[in-house]
Amino acid sequence: MTAPEPSSVRTDAWVWSVRLFASRSAATTACKGGHVHVNGKRAKPSQPVHVGDRVTATTPGGERVVVVQRLLTKRVGAAVAAECYTDHSPPPPPREERLAMPRRDRGAGRPTKRERRQIDRLRGS
Repeated sequence: MTAPEPSSVRTDAWVWSVRLFASRSAATTACKGGHVHVNGKRAKPSQPVHVGDRVTATTPGGERVVVVQRLLTKRVGAAVAAECYTDHSPPPPPREERLAMPRRDRGAGRPTKRERRQIDRLRGS
């Protein structure tokens, strides 16, 4: 006999169990920092998540928008986790846009005035 499925689960536990975040503490920190929203409202770590809720999370891999299909309390494999939500995430930005930020060599010191102007032009400031 299997245990009955719960009617709600903590937000931080659910986003961790469906693998939106690598660790439970990272999920809790993201909730506290305002990076997780449930149905358009900022979610505290202990806020309950129900089936049908829309969860938006800003993860290290980009923004994820998912709709809860099944509740989990424990972390599961990637294949099982994918069945627990419907993904409505926007497509990732093209590779050129992600690598647009200039990088300075470590130990190169502060940028010169000319380099600062080039950086400002690149950022669009």
